[in-house]
Amino acid sequence: MGWHKEKEEVLAAARKMLALGLVTGMAGNVSRRLGPQGGRQLLAITPSSRDYLTLAPDDIQILDFKGQKVEGDLKPSVETPLHIGIYRARKDINAIIHTHSVFASAMAVAGISIPAIIDEQAAFLGGAIKLAKYAPSGSPGLVKNAVIALSDRYAVLLANHGAVGVGANLPAALHACDLLENTAMIYLLALSTGSVNELPD
Repeated sequence: MGWHKEKEEVLAAARKMLALGLVTGMAGNVSRRLGPQGGRQLLAITPSSRDYLTLAPDDIQILDFKGQKVEGDLKPSVETPLHIGIYRARKDINAIIHTHSVFASAMAVAGISIPAIIDEQAAFLGGAIKLAKYAPSGSPGLVKNAVIALSDRYAVLLANHGAVGVGANLPAALHACDLLENTAMIYLLALSTGSVNELPD
C-alpha cells in the first residue's frame, strides 16, 4: 500500500487529538491533502468509528475529491464531504481536524461566535471564530455552512456539534484546534464575569 508516511502522520495527529482531550472515544476526524494522482485530487482521512489507539497506518483511508475510494477497505469518516468541501474552497489548506472539544462545543451549543479577544487568536486563527449554522453530520448543508463561516480563517464552530481547525499542515491544524479550545475557555470565563473586552480592529 502507498502513502505510508502520510498515513502515519494522520494517525499520529488523531492520537495527539485524543491525548489532548479534544475528543473522547472514537469521535472526531483527521485528514490531510495528498498530491494529485492521475489528475485526481486525493486526501487521507481517518475511518469511521474506530479506536485511534488500535488503528494501524494502513487503516487510514485514501479517497479522491468525489469521495471515491483509492485505497483502504474501511468506511471513511462520515464527515469526509466536509473535509473535501474545505479543501476545494481553500487551496492554502492541507490539513483538517474536526473535534468535539468541551469548551468549543459549549460555544457551539450556546450558538455563540467568539470575537477576537486575545492576540494569539488573532495571529493564528485569523480573528473572530464564527458559528456555522446547524445542519446534520455528513450533509451537504453542513459543508456549505461550514465553508461560509470558516471563510479565510483557520477555525470554525459547528452549531450543536463541535469545531474544525485547519492549517497548512497537520501540526498547524492541531494547533488551531488546541488554540480554539483555549480561546473558547477564556471567552466563557470572561462572559461569566459580565465583562468582555474585545481586541481593537
